[in-house]
Amino acid sequence: MQVSANSNLNQSSLSLEKIKQLQRASRREELGRNWYKFSRNPISVVGLFVVVSVILLAIFAPYVAPYPAHAGPFTDFANAKKPPSPAHWLGTDQIGRDILSRILFGMRSSLLMGVVVLSLVVPPGVLLGLLAGYYHNTWIDTLIMRVTDIFLAVPPLVLALAVASVLKPNLWNSMMAVSLMWWPWYTRLVYGLATALRNEYFVIAAEVTGASTAHILFREIFPNTISPILTKISIDIAWVIIIGSMLSFVGLGVQPPEPSLGTMIADGAKYLPDQWWIAVFPALAIVVIVLGFNLLGDGIRDMFASEEA
Repeated sequence: MQVSANSNLNQSSLSLEKIKQLQRASRREELGRNWYKFSRNPISVVGLFVVVSVILLAIFAPYVAPYPAHAGPFTDFANAKKPPSPAHWLGTDQIGRDILSRILFGMRSSLLMGVVVLSLVVPPGVLLGLLAGYYHNTWIDTLIMRVTDIFLAVPPLVLALAVASVLKPNLWNSMMAVSLMWWPWYTRLVYGLATALRNEYFVIAAEVTGASTAHILFREIFPNTISPILTKISIDIAWVIIIGSMLSFVGLGVQPPEPSLGTMIADGAKYLPDQWWIAVFPALAIVVIVLGFNLLGDGIRDMFASEEA
């Protein structure tokens, strides 16, 4: 009997190990399929390369920037407004700071704003959209969506400027201002998806079996909304960076001497067209970042579209 029990235990452990191996192989196969769908568009791969490069440059800015000290309170009037040269690849600004170094450090605040804002707005926006969509044509739906419509009726930039002008100008308050205007877009997106999914057979079956509302929302409806949510997130990062740069441009974002791409453009605009490099290169940095995230978002959208097809 003991030998038989040990044999059963060994067989059970072997079967569990085989199941784990199959699961790992399935995940690798799924990852390979997703990469194949994504890489079919070379432009999306370029976007991924740009985004990864920007993130790495921002993280390791203190090590790759030629003049890290220029990201702080630094002046060198003897080298002010110098054009691009071997010593300063992108030139210097009006007080002699290296523009390349400040761009690399300025990308940090831009990326941080995109990540923090979306981390703050996506969870509540998705939750409210799920609730309003599941309780369609009830007072919950009416309350949530009418408040959402009020926020959507106000131009996003105007709302962000109004909120930021009341608060103390700094990076974190500008994040709060942008977050306040961004959540309704996710509520509206998920609301449309949840409204359509609530009448599907798998949702009705879950209701019939007595599943809780939380189970239906997060285990039945939410997994079917992940694809469009991830696609929107990848594209919205670029828009958040643009809005944050606009706030910095008008003096309501990152404050000097901390570098910000929007502030650098505002300072350099005073010296156009003679010292063009002071404003043009930070503007090009924003273009590259936004273009990279947009191309990445297109690739993610195509990948999920292939899965749904």
